[in-house]
Amino acid sequence: MSRKPRSPVVPALVAVALIGFLAWTLVNHQRRAAEKARSEAVAVRETIADAAQKARDNAFAAAARRATAKAFKEQLAAHLDGGRMRKNEVSLAFKDADALRRFLARAGAAGLTVVASSETLLSARVSYASLDALAGEITGNSGDYEEVGGNYIVSIPEVPVEERGARRQSPVRNNLLGAVGAGGMDNSEWGRGVTIAVLDSGVMADATFQGRVRAFDIGLGLSADSGVGHGTAVASLAAGAAADAQGIAPGADILSIRVTDATGVSDMFTIAQAIVAAADNGAQIINVSLGGYGGSAVLARAIDYAIQAGAVVVAAAGNDQASQLVWPAAYAKVISVGATDGNGLQVIFSNAGSQLQITAPGYAVEAAWADGERIDFTGTSASAPVVAGAIAAMMSVYPGMNAQEAWSVLQTHVVDAGSPGRDNDYGAGVLDLGWALDANNPTRTDTAISSHYYNAKDGTVDVVIQNRGATAMSGMTLVVNVNGAVANVAIPWVDAGGSTYVKVPVPADGQTVLRTTLVNPDGVADQDTANNYKGSVVTPGGGK
Repeated sequence: MSRKPRSPVVPALVAVALIGFLAWTLVNHQRRAAEKARSEAVAVRETIADAAQKARDNAFAAAARRATAKAFKEQLAAHLDGGRMRKNEVSLAFKDADALRRFLARAGAAGLTVVASSETLLSARVSYASLDALAGEITGNSGDYEEVGGNYIVSIPEVPVEERGARRQSPVRNNLLGAVGAGGMDNSEWGRGVTIAVLDSGVMADATFQGRVRAFDIGLGLSADSGVGHGTAVASLAAGAAADAQGIAPGADILSIRVTDATGVSDMFTIAQAIVAAADNGAQIINVSLGGYGGSAVLARAIDYAIQAGAVVVAAAGNDQASQLVWPAAYAKVISVGATDGNGLQVIFSNAGSQLQITAPGYAVEAAWADGERIDFTGTSASAPVVAGAIAAMMSVYPGMNAQEAWSVLQTHVVDAGSPGRDNDYGAGVLDLGWALDANNPTRTDTAISSHYYNAKDGTVDVVIQNRGATAMSGMTLVVNVNGAVANVAIPWVDAGGSTYVKVPVPADGQTVLRTTLVNPDGVADQDTANNYKGSVVTPGGGK
C-alpha cells in the first residue's frame, strides 16, 4: 500500500500552537505570580496594620488599667485617710477561708505585714508601708475580698467636764438598786452561774469581786495598768458585792479581757478578737463600755458569732451628746445603752439615735476604782454594765432562761420615759429590773406616771401614764395642777404593760409648774404609790 505524502502546513501549525501554548503558560504564570505577590503584599500590609492597631489597643487598655489603678489608689487613700483610724493599717474581710489562706501566703511578698488574723472571722489586720503595695494586692486579687476598711480607733468614752444644758441631774450614788426599780430586794444571789465578760482596760483585784474574776489574754496582758480603773468600775457595777461598790448581779463571774493600751485606746479589730474570745470562753453576756465612730464587717462578724453562740453584746452609746451612737453600740444587733440620772432623766451628754435600745442609771454611781478606791462613776460606760448585770440577774432568778430571752423580758418591761413609746433619747425606755423580775406575777398591780414630756411642736406637756401591772386597768383619774389650776382627766382603758398619755397645754411664755397625780379606781391597791405622782417645772425653749 502506498502512503500519501505529508503536507508541510501541518507541522507548521503544530509548531505555532505549541509556541502559543508555551507563551500563554508563561504569561499566565507571571500573572499568577504577580497576583500572589500583590496578595502577599496586601497581607503583609494588613498584618502590619493589624499589629499596629493591636499595639494601639494594648496601649489604650494599659492606659485604661493604669487610670483605673490610679483612681482606685486615690479612692483607697481617701478612704484610709482619717484621724479616727490606725495609721497605715487596714482591716480586711475575706469571702471564704481559702481566700484568707491565699492572702496570708502572699502578703509578705506583696510588701504587707499581717499584724493579726482570724480564721473564725475570715479576716486580717494588716499594716502597710506603701499604699501602692496595698492597692496592687487588692486590685490583683479583688475576688478574694468582701471588705477593705480602716481599723477604726476605739477608746474609753470621756465624760464632759461641764454639762451642756439647763437640766439639773440627780446623782445615783449608792442607790443603784432603787434607781432600777429593785430597791429593798435581796440581790445577793443574782447572777449566780452566769459569766459576764468585761472588754475594757482590765479588771483589778478588789474586795467587791470576792475572787470571782478571771482574765484572758489576747495579747495586751491580763491586768490593768496601775491607776487605770475604768474596767474595774465597769465590772463592779455589773457584779460588785461590797456595800460601797454594789453591782446589780454580785453572784456573777467576771471574765476580764483587756483590750486597751496604757492610754485607754483600742481598735475595732482588737474588739472583734476579744468578742470571739469571750464567746469561746463561755461568756453569756459581753460588755463593751468603749466606742468609736466607725464600724467594720469584721466587727459585725464577731458580734454575729457571739450571738450565734448564745451570748448578747451590751455596749455604751457614747458621751458626746451626739445624735448617733458609737460602735459597737451602733450595730443593730447590739444592746446599746444610754445614760439616765437618779430620777430617770436622760443625762444631757448621753448619745441618742434611732439605734438606741435602752437607758439605765449612769450619773454619779458609786463604783470601785483602781487600787481599792471608790468613785462616783459617770457616763454610758456605767449604764452598760448595769444592763449587763440586769440580764445576769434575770437568768439566775429564772433558771433555764438564756441571755437573749432575758433581754427580751427586760426591754418590754421598761419605764416609758421621754415622748410616748420608743424614742431616740431613751430607746424602749429606762431599765426597770424590779418590774421585769416580777413580770410573771399574776396579782401585780402598778400604775404609774412615767414621764412629763414637753412637746414644743404643739405647746403641750405629754403626761405619759403606764400600766405596769399584770391585768388591764380602767377607771383611773389624772389630777392635773397647772400653776394652781386643777382639773381631773378620766383615763381610758390601758392594757397590761401598755401606755397612754394626756396632753396638758402650757403657756408659751414664762415657767409653768406642773403637778400630776394618778388615782386608781376605788378598791384597787397599788404596790408602788411613789410613782403615782410627778412634778415638773416647764420653761418653753429651756427644757424642764
